[in-house]
Amino acid sequence: MPGEKILVVDDEENIRELVRYNLAREGYQVTTVGSGEEALKQAGEKPPDLIVLDLMLPGMDGFDVCRQLKSDPRTAHIPIVMLTVKGEESDIVVGLELGADDYITKPFSPKVLLARIKAVLRRREKEPVGESDVMTIGDLTIHPGRHEVLVQGKPVKLTATEFRILHLMAQKPGWVFTRYQIVDAARGDNIAVTARSVDFHITSLRRKLGPCSEYIETVWGVGYRFKE
Repeated sequence: MPGEKILVVDDEENIRELVRYNLAREGYQVTTVGSGEEALKQAGEKPPDLIVLDLMLPGMDGFDVCRQLKSDPRTAHIPIVMLTVKGEESDIVVGLELGADDYITKPFSPKVLLARIKAVLRRREKEPVGESDVMTIGDLTIHPGRHEVLVQGKPVKLTATEFRILHLMAQKPGWVFTRYQIVDAARGDNIAVTARSVDFHITSLRRKLGPCSEYIETVWGVGYRFKE
C-alpha cells in the first residue's frame, strides 16, 4: 500500500529518477542508490519493504547484491524486483534462483513496473493460513503458515512467486493449470506478464525441488500440473 518504503538500485541516474518519480507519485517512500555496496549498506541499516535492483551495476553486480541480501537474516525477507537489460533465459533463471520475486527488462513501462511492484507487495500482505493446512506429499512438505517447503526434511528457499505456484498446484493434484491461471494466482489479476515468465519460474522451482521436481509435470500445449 502507499507509504511503503522502496529502495531503487541503479547506476543510471535518469533511470533512478524515472522510477523514483513514478513510485513517489503513488505515495511510496523511495530511496535511490547507484551501487551494490550502497544498496547493501542502506538495506542493512534501514530495511525497505521492497527493492528494485538493476543487474548491471559497477563493481558488485545485481546477482551478488541479491545473493548477499538473501543470505543476511536482516534482509532475507525483503522482496526483490530485478530491473535489467539482460533478458536471456539464463540470466533470468539465475536471478529467480537467487531469490528475486520478479523481473522487468529494459526498456520498460513505468506502469508495468508499478503494477509488478504492487502485486509483489500484495502477496506479502496476505494472511498466512493455519497449521492444519500443512501438506505432505511423498518427500515434499509444504507449510503455508510458515511459508516453508521441505524436501526430504531439508528446507528449500523459494521466492514468494515460486511458493505460490507450488502451493496452488499441490492443492489440486492432477488438475491442469494454464500459464494464465498460474499468473493470476501467483501475481494477482491484471498484471502484464508473458507466458514465458511463468516457464522461468517453473524451471527455477524444479531445480530447487531437486528429487521432488518430478512432481511438477508439463502438459504440452496447455500448462502444468502437480503429479497425482
